[in-house]
Amino acid sequence: MKHNVIGSLLSLGMLWFVSCGGNTEVAQAPPEVTVVETRAEQVPIYQEFVGQVYGQKDIRIPARVEGFLEGIFFQQGALVKKGQLLYTIDPQPFEANVAAKMSRLAEAKTMLAKAQSDLNRIRPLAEINAVSQSELDAAVAQYEAAQAGVQAAEANLRAARIQLSYTRIKSPITGLIGKTQAKVGDFVGRSPNPVVLNTVSKIDTILVDFFLTESQYLELARAYLGRENKEIERIREAKDQNLQLILADGSVHPQTGGIVFVDRNVDPSTGAILVEAFFPNPQKLVRPGQYAKVRAEIDEVENGILIPQRAVQEFQGIYRVWVVNDSNQVQLRKIKMGPTVGENWLVLEGLKSGEKVVVEGIQLLKPGMEVTPVSREESASL
Repeated sequence: MKHNVIGSLLSLGMLWFVSCGGNTEVAQAPPEVTVVETRAEQVPIYQEFVGQVYGQKDIRIPARVEGFLEGIFFQQGALVKKGQLLYTIDPQPFEANVAAKMSRLAEAKTMLAKAQSDLNRIRPLAEINAVSQSELDAAVAQYEAAQAGVQAAEANLRAARIQLSYTRIKSPITGLIGKTQAKVGDFVGRSPNPVVLNTVSKIDTILVDFFLTESQYLELARAYLGRENKEIERIREAKDQNLQLILADGSVHPQTGGIVFVDRNVDPSTGAILVEAFFPNPQKLVRPGQYAKVRAEIDEVENGILIPQRAVQEFQGIYRVWVVNDSNQVQLRKIKMGPTVGENWLVLEGLKSGEKVVVEGIQLLKPGMEVTPVSREESASL
């Protein structure tokens, strides 16, 4: 009997303890989420185009006469000066031709001297009718023919000397020379042997050719035509020097550039139009033949709002973000997206300046949930 009473008392104590413990609730703190506060700002919109790099001048060095290559007088891939000797071609056949033409000139001058002597002798006799007029006419014709022969011989000699000069090939500009296409001893100047021996490029400034589709061209053209006239004049005067060059490793060329020209027509076979841009290249880092991207500003949005791309949820083409209201409760907001700007996304509709958008911790959120917002700057400093 005694044991039953004690058991009952213990059971009642346990029930009371459980009952009291069941009514005790531990308060849960609202979860922390990282947010960014939106702000309206002027947002430039860029577009990138793949282009190919050329030198400001890419001058091909041809073999203008046929012959055996006799000498190479430069270091491949090095800087050469204007007028510097690059190649020599065996000059002997051309020297022989010059000698022959000099001999022909001497012969023509001898014939001219004889014709002039005959004319000087016959003209006084014709004046006193000692010889016939036909003989005088023949002497004059012979003299004039001899004069023409001298002129022709002189022209042939000049041509032969020009041909001889082509055996010494010099650089037409100061620039960077490439790999030689012929070796000493090669017969050059006739296909299939090298006619173009090398190329010299001036790369203090580089040119980049890229193509726009018809729709891209129309978009850009309308954007520029839509600006104020004074803005258009400013662009023309400055050659729109706000282009950026993105190199193959993703780095940005330190010098900005501008448009050189837009081609007159759209290529009907490709549906694209050629655009050429220039970029200063004082360090000569960028070389002809490289592929690079030209980044152009195509528009500018007033009071644009940028948010990180990871804050956006997309489902079947509908974009949403979580927004924290003044009561620290989250709401799922539908937004309209614009283009990406770096690591951010431009919001066209659905957000206004000063709102808090969740960027981290969105996986466990539910509409109406209370949260503790922490700004991204504060979160990074913790």
